[in-house]
Amino acid sequence: MRFLLRITFWLGLVLVLLPRDKTPESDKLPQIGAADAVQAATAAVSDMTQFCKRQPAACEVGGQAATIIGQRAQDGARKIYQIINDKKEQISNDKNEKTDKTDKKAPDHTGSIAMAGEGDAASTEAPRDTLSQDDLALEWRGPAAAN
Repeated sequence: MRFLLRITFWLGLVLVLLPRDKTPESDKLPQIGAADAVQAATAAVSDMTQFCKRQPAACEVGGQAATIIGQRAQDGARKIYQIINDKKEQISNDKNEKTDKTDKKAPDHTGSIAMAGEGDAASTEAPRDTLSQDDLALEWRGPAAAN
């Protein structure tokens, strides 16, 4: 119960402190100073602490309702957490499948141009053994005879 009251208080405070545009209606509203607002809030909190002494039955029912609402909030948060984790695992599995597929694909680098960081050694020596097993398995055919 107190948790809900705190959340309501802080949310209300944030909403009150948000900057607003000047409108003709806002000039008609009463002007309240910060000190008056603090005094009113203090009086409201003091009155709320005395509420359970004046209305014990209402306070008991409110406490039970707060417990039920808290349980539902925990269950909802647990469900959202589970959904997020399931999505995260699904994305991770999708990335792993893509990585596996790209690992099976032939590399983009053929060896004829040095990659960054290989220096001059790669450019002075011709690459060797660049044919794959599939390339080596094919039967060699010479150029076609010209007619």
